[in-house]
Amino acid sequence: MVARLAILLYAVVSYAIFAASFLYALGFVGNYVVPKSIDVGPPASPGEAIAVNLLLMSLFAIQHSVMARASFKRWLTSFVPAACERSTYVLLSSLILLLLFWQWRPIPAPVWQVTGIAAFLLIGLHWLGWLIAFASTHMIDHFDLFGLRQAFVALRSAETSGQSFRTPLLYKIVRHPIMLGFLLAFWATPEMTAGHLLFALANTAYILVALQFEERDLIAAFGATYQEYRRRVPMLVPRVFGRRGTEQRTSPRSAGAPQ
Repeated sequence: MVARLAILLYAVVSYAIFAASFLYALGFVGNYVVPKSIDVGPPASPGEAIAVNLLLMSLFAIQHSVMARASFKRWLTSFVPAACERSTYVLLSSLILLLLFWQWRPIPAPVWQVTGIAAFLLIGLHWLGWLIAFASTHMIDHFDLFGLRQAFVALRSAETSGQSFRTPLLYKIVRHPIMLGFLLAFWATPEMTAGHLLFALANTAYILVALQFEERDLIAAFGATYQEYRRRVPMLVPRVFGRRGTEQRTSPRSAGAPQ
């Protein structure tokens, strides 16, 4: 019982650190409230800023992708309880994000600046992106995605049930709405600086590459069912005109962020 309570405590702490990193990300990307953001911080030379920022984003990308692969999960669960695997992934991802926010070097050179109605539209699109990303986690299984469900199942000494393949709400429109939300949040800004552009470009490149590995894993897991889903539903850009297919199903971890 003590071990199961420890697993639950670990999951709760990991989730709390994730929540803190997510809330800070809102202020970091949008330059709101937080003391150090994408465009606010100690000055650095452009060369140093680019090198440090790319290193930080590469660290996140490598951790986020390597730990998501099934082979790494099998290796990790030979050392830690299976119920801790997802929480460990969430914890390390969140800590690396916090490191990125702490060590980020702003590059304040302006790229574009818009005002008036266009600025308000971009700000609205920015917040819509965050809303889509967060809401999409709840359309599948938010607590499974961030490791809490596994810990509660372990506390009850129950077996973790397999997840059905389903496509609720936004998953009928695009296959990866969480990633679509992040892209909107990263790119929609009335004041784009060189540092913000570097952040948006690097993360877009990572998302596009990582989704290829994610989709390969999904095809391996769900076979023809996911292949049909791919044919019917676009990856990131919604179809303005298109046929509506019958409802499919996707697992909580299969329809969102690269894992």
